Amino acid sequence: MRRIFIAGNWKMFKTMSEAIALVEGLKETCSDVQGVDVAVAPPFTALYVVFQAIQSTPIALAAQNLFHETQGAYTGEISPGMVRDAGCDFVILGHSERRQYFGETDAAVNKKVRAALMVELAPILCVGESLDERESGRTFEVVDRQVRAGLQGCSEEEMGRVVIAYEPIWAIGTGRTATPQQANEVHAHIRNLLDSLYHTEIAAKTRVLYGGSVKPSNARDLLDQPDIDGALVGGASLEAESFAGIVRAGVRG
Repeated sequence: MRRIFIAGNWKMFKTMSEAIALVEGLKETCSDVQGVDVAVAPPFTALYVVFQAIQSTPIALAAQNLFHETQGAYTGEISPGMVRDAGCDFVILGHSERRQYFGETDAAVNKKVRAALMVELAPILCVGESLDERESGRTFEVVDRQVRAGLQGCSEEEMGRVVIAYEPIWAIGTGRTATPQQANEVHAHIRNLLDSLYHTEIAAKTRVLYGGSVKPSNARDLLDQPDIDGALVGGASLEAESFAGIVRAGVRG
């Protein structure tokens, strides 16, 4: 059975002192939760101090992005090795905000996925459609394209580290959430696509998270769906109690 995975994407929030305060709160509120994997993704400036703060806890560390080259004259960029050196196990790639505001293409996202895997980081590959694309019936077409392109060149062995996050763009930070049934339909489609690209075992093992205005009040209904394996949480991850509520919603049994 796939373990539920709840990851908090802090985006461009939290100074180092604020990040430490938040993670200390998470250590208190999530300490009694069993059977759920948890990760936080602070901004780059807070990665290492958060890494130090979560030592001896089950909380994992994720970065929000990286650059695909190992080193070089790329002012302002962060290499996969630097992300790994800061203590990260995961990295969020292809988020819709990166695609929208920074012009990331499917090909660029694939380079980052491949680069992350080279240093044994687990990529959280984000895919999702816009409101226009959903309303025109192109959801599956868009998600297919992004998954196929993002995973281009990934071996079956590497797929053991890949996480996919379905984040409908129209539900990110808008307060609008796909219904559990709408979300699960896309998750099941992604799993079927993985079956065709690889095989049934990889499709069955790969975790597919949902992201898009997830909060404690709707988390249980989403996480109860058979093909939803967790959540990539934005705004609700910025307060310890609300994030912990989502983590607790993932407990089974």
